[in-house]
Amino acid sequence: MLKALFLDMDETLCDTVAANLKAQAKMAQKMATLYSGLTSPQTVAKAYIHGIYRQWTDQQQHRYLPIIEQQSEQAFRIQLLIDLLKQQGIEAVSESTAQQLQHQFDKDRIDAFDFYPGMTEFLAEARKQFTLVVITNGPEFSQIPKVERINLKNHVDHIIIGGQEPEQKPARSIFDKALALAQCKPDEALHIGDSLASDIAGAHNCGITSVWIQHQQPLDAELGINPHHTLQHPSEIPQLIKDLQ
Repeated sequence: MLKALFLDMDETLCDTVAANLKAQAKMAQKMATLYSGLTSPQTVAKAYIHGIYRQWTDQQQHRYLPIIEQQSEQAFRIQLLIDLLKQQGIEAVSESTAQQLQHQFDKDRIDAFDFYPGMTEFLAEARKQFTLVVITNGPEFSQIPKVERINLKNHVDHIIIGGQEPEQKPARSIFDKALALAQCKPDEALHIGDSLASDIAGAHNCGITSVWIQHQQPLDAELGINPHHTLQHPSEIPQLIKDLQ
């Protein structure tokens, strides 16, 4: 019997990509105003998003991981902006200007961050039958403002932020915590998320039924991760839950 729903936040409950794109466009506009010699501000803004999502080269990992560990997430993001602008020929970028760009990006992204249409109504109905636990990866720096922006605590029973835990998805420990909070067994829970490597692999590590939100992503056969259920878009979640009952 299904007793709990475990849910990813980004690209499962909320349209994070749309928020990122809006903030990216505004960042590019601002950089074009600040630096007349910048030929492709959109390239810098796009690379910035790749960077904050840890889509690093080996060289970037070697450079930025120590900054995060020894200083802060914010210090890394400021340095990332300075480096990206320098790569585009903008040498004289002050730390204060980079910080302003970084702060404005965060503000614009949070202002645009929201649930997918119909998701709050689904959560309200699902909460009548199931314990709802959100498990989201990411640093407190970025995830807490998102959680607060959408008043997530008013829509679910428990929220687990990976950056506040010893390990993040797909580690078994974070799913074990969710099971404990929901007071249920693995076969009484369902985990829904968009990442094969984090959400689906993590659920399988604990014997939890998985639902992959594909978002037109290819199924990477080399990963060897096969979700129990696949949906193209979060809007399909309510019907799947009905079908599984």
